[in-house]
Amino acid sequence: MAPAPHSQAAQSGLAPCSAAGAGRRSRSGRSRSRSPGPGLEQLPATEPEPTSALVGYRGPTACAAAGITYRQLDYWARTGLVEPSVRAAQGSGTQRLYSFRDVLVLKVVKRLLDAGVSLQSIRTAVAHLAACEPADLSGITLMSDGATVYQCTAPQQVMELLESGQGVFGIALGAAWRELDAALRTLHAERTDTGETLAGYDPRDELARRRNRAG
Repeated sequence: MAPAPHSQAAQSGLAPCSAAGAGRRSRSGRSRSRSPGPGLEQLPATEPEPTSALVGYRGPTACAAAGITYRQLDYWARTGLVEPSVRAAQGSGTQRLYSFRDVLVLKVVKRLLDAGVSLQSIRTAVAHLAACEPADLSGITLMSDGATVYQCTAPQQVMELLESGQGVFGIALGAAWRELDAALRTLHAERTDTGETLAGYDPRDELARRRNRAG
């Protein structure tokens, strides 16, 4: 992936993003109450956030969140374009398990392919994103002219690419992150430490239940 032109800040675009001075995203869980046993005080149970390292997503969930087909998912995994970092398929009966970051990359790859970006450029972009710390991803905007993918870390770099005609398509990873976070909260996940299935939660369901009770 090429750095954005005419900007010293972008000259580190091909190097792995540094974690120094960058705050990491919180992995605090959200509470979900359970019925207490006899004589026990009810305590909240921790359910990890979709972005947590304790949460993984199976193939069908990853496809639904990223907007791709299972055939695409399978092909990209077999060719090494986007492989699951939590658990690879190991023979019959096992399923791949993708992290939040993996699904975000799947989403980015889909958008780049739809924009007509070459597979070679996409592979370069994927390799670069894999070297970035999660906290740095939300500040990156990927721009492309259909042939080359550029990394921008400031609005001025985006404007320079647009003005030069080198940027005709852009993906703000921060916005893609938020979209994905919202989507995965409504889908099933799996705890990587216990194998427990985490049911998705859609706030609209709770709103519907409240309206029914009020009616």
